[in-house]
Formats: sequence, C-alpha cells, structure tokens
Amino acid sequence: MMMGDERMEVAFFDVETTVPTRPGQGFAILEFGAILVCPRKLVEQETYSTLVRPTDLSLIPTLSVRCNGINPEAITSAPTFAEIADKVYEILHGRIWAGHNILKFDCHRIREAFAGINKPAPEPKGIIDTLALLTQRFGRRAGDMKLASLATYFGLGQQIHRSLDDVRMNLEVLKYCATVLFMESSLPDIFTENSWVSPNAITRSRTIARATPEKTGVSADTPSPSTKIESHVESTAEINPFNMDELEESLLSEVMEDESGSYSPGSSTTATESFIGWTDFLEPNEISIPSVSVSLIPFYRGSQKIQVLHDYGELLVCCRRMKVRFDISKKYVNKVGWPRLSFVVDASSDLCKILDVVDDRAQKLSVDSGSSSEWRPVVTRKPGFMNYPTVRLNLPTVIDGNIFRWITEIYQKESSTTEKLVIFSRFDVEELESLITAGTFVDAYFSLDSYDVQQNAGIRLVANKLVVHST
Repeated sequence: MMMGDERMEVAFFDVETTVPTRPGQGFAILEFGAILVCPRKLVEQETYSTLVRPTDLSLIPTLSVRCNGINPEAITSAPTFAEIADKVYEILHGRIWAGHNILKFDCHRIREAFAGINKPAPEPKGIIDTLALLTQRFGRRAGDMKLASLATYFGLGQQIHRSLDDVRMNLEVLKYCATVLFMESSLPDIFTENSWVSPNAITRSRTIARATPEKTGVSADTPSPSTKIESHVESTAEINPFNMDELEESLLSEVMEDESGSYSPGSSTTATESFIGWTDFLEPNEISIPSVSVSLIPFYRGSQKIQVLHDYGELLVCCRRMKVRFDISKKYVNKVGWPRLSFVVDASSDLCKILDVVDDRAQKLSVDSGSSSEWRPVVTRKPGFMNYPTVRLNLPTVIDGNIFRWITEIYQKESSTTEKLVIFSRFDVEELESLITAGTFVDAYFSLDSYDVQQNAGIRLVANKLVVHST
C-alpha cells in the first residue's frame, strides 16, 4: 500500500454506535469498518473491520442493540478505540473520505473518538457524502434516500447496520445509481418520454410557476402573489447529472441570498432527514468560545466554503424559548421558483456573543481566502433597537417528487415536558403561519451554514428542529 503523499484510494467507511437515551449522553463507537477503493476501477484495495469495546459497557442500551444487533456480550473481548486508533488513522488520514451521511454523523464520531483519547484526528483530503451526492444527482425516486431505501429500490437486500456490510452496500448502491444516470444521459429523450428521468428534474408547482420570471416577467425576488403551495407539477427543468456546470449553477441558484436574508437550499441539505443526535446541539452557555473555529472545506468544482467548528465537530446550537419577533416570511422566491421560508427571533446576549465571534472569524477567513464579497452580519442590530438584536432562522426546503415541502422537524410543546411531532397535511405555508406567529416561543436547534453568492457573503442559521410552545 502506497504510504506517501499520493494516497489516491478513496476510504469508504462507516461506524456503528450506541444510541443516546438521555440528554447530555454522547455516542460511543461500537464498530468501525472501511474499504479502500481504487477510484479509477472501483476495485477494493484493502478492507478493515473491528468491533470496538467502549470503556463503559452500560452505554449499550436496548435501543442500540435493536438498531445494529451489537450487544455487550459481543464486544467484551473487542479492542478499545485507543487500541485501534493508529490503524483507523492510517486508513483515513490524507485520503478522500466517502460514505452515506458521513458529514452529519460518522465524521463527527471519528473526531470525538480521537479527542476522547487525546490524539489528533485524521484529516481528509476531501469528503464525498453519498447521501447528499445521490439526492442531488439521482433525485428522490428512492424516497428518503436513506441507504436502506436505496438498497430496497435496487433490490439489493436489507440493510443490517453492520459497518463493513453497510460500506459494501453503499458501494453497490453508488454503482447502480451511476449506471442508471449514465443510461439516462445517453438517451434523455427516450427516458424522459417514459417518465424515467422525472425524479431527477427540478419541479415547480403551479402556484410557484406563476411567480417565476418566465411566467410573470418580474424579478425572481418579487413578492409572490400567493402563499399556497400546491403539489401539481406544471413544468420541469432537466439537469444533466454529468454536466458539472449545470449542476453547480443549479446548486448555487438554490442557495441565493435575497433581501430577506432567507435560505432555501438544494436537495443536498437534508440534515433533518439524516441521523443527527439532538444531544450534539449545544446551548450557548455550553459553547467554549476558544473552541470555536472556522475552516475551509471542499465544495464544488474545486471551490471551497467555510465550515464552523466547535472542538472537533460542526458547531450545532440549541436555543430555548426564543421569542418570535416577525412571522414566517414567504414574500420571495428564488431563481427556480421555490419559496424562501424564514422567520425572525430575538437573540439572547449569550447567543450574540457566540455568533459575533463566528462572524469575525469567518469574515477574516473569507477575506484571507480571496473573497471580495460584502459580508452580512448574522445578528441584526437596527438603529434605535441596538439592545434588541435579532437573528433569522431559515427553514430548508426541497422538492420531493412533485411536492414542495420543508424538512425542518417541527414539534409542539403542550406542557412542560411533552413534545408532539406536528404532522402537516399538505405542507401549506398557511399551516406554518398559524403555528409560528409573532409573540410565540420556540426552542430552535440549528446549524450554521456559510454562503458566498453574487457578492454577498455571510453565515445563515438553518433550523433543523423547532419546538413551538403552545400559548
């Protein structure tokens, strides 16, 4: 195996972990599996898999056993993570990392595990998250695009949630998707006629289409004449999945920043549909400012974007009882006709301190990396209201088949402890308006996403979960 600077193999990997059952409880790695793959021939160069014994076997609750079948008896003689850390480092460091949902889960668990033994974590040359990649390229024809759903779609069998098996299944899914996309791109007219390409197209509802420049002759940021989003498809705009220029233009158009400062990401942002432990979200008083950092990570076509970190993982924030200042904003649509959904909340002094630090460090990195865009602060302090700062929470949206919907998980809190998931009947914006109104309080779980589009740059807050307090 070549150990020099040119480590060209792609490291497909997966971790199985315990499932936290109480607030403040973290994850413990129970199994690590990886396959080094030649990127030119997709041939396995090396495989490695091992169970991992956590320091406290009581961390393995019944829920964890149900998820992956790994029980305390199975790992009593397994090595600890400290004993396999050097091998994991040798496999991962300096290589391209690949896996399904690794950006939101596996990468964090690896960094946490190395931090737990006071060793430097491996760093990737680049990252390929197949959940984001296939959602964007393959569309949502396989439903929620989880690995199990994709395997079922292609008839590859049932996912068993064991590391090496899941890695191999991920590779097979990737091959099948690439083959289908290759055939569709070869004969797009025939496949389109038979409706085989439709899941990969950008769809717009009739209501959205009426607000687009093609239909109205107005700017894409013109206020939408209607708030109701219907699911009937009127037009599609096909993107060639092998044309990176078209793909990049589409992705960038979907994260355009408008005057309202709201956010509507592409399908690659599926945080709330991925497995995120809500215990990963820190309250402002749990965030150590010296541990907050920013770095550049690979984006599209060799470009980079800013990622906000806390210690060894992405900074994820939880703020409780944020007062809604302004209702849901739906005045604007983006270039492809999608509504931009967001609302404004009051920001506590503790949160402002954190966000001001993030802003300062991210802006400096933006300038140092050569950007000439105007930086827009994440905290709004208007003249006359300097003591009443606000922030905007953005609700990411996707087109799922022919239905527009938001992917933020929304709950309603009916008592001091009870949270009930809100089931939306039609994903109608009016349903959101009746729930999130000025004066109500929300617990917000959000991530921090950077943007640099059309000479505007900054950090936006993306709501992964909202808990709306009943009045």
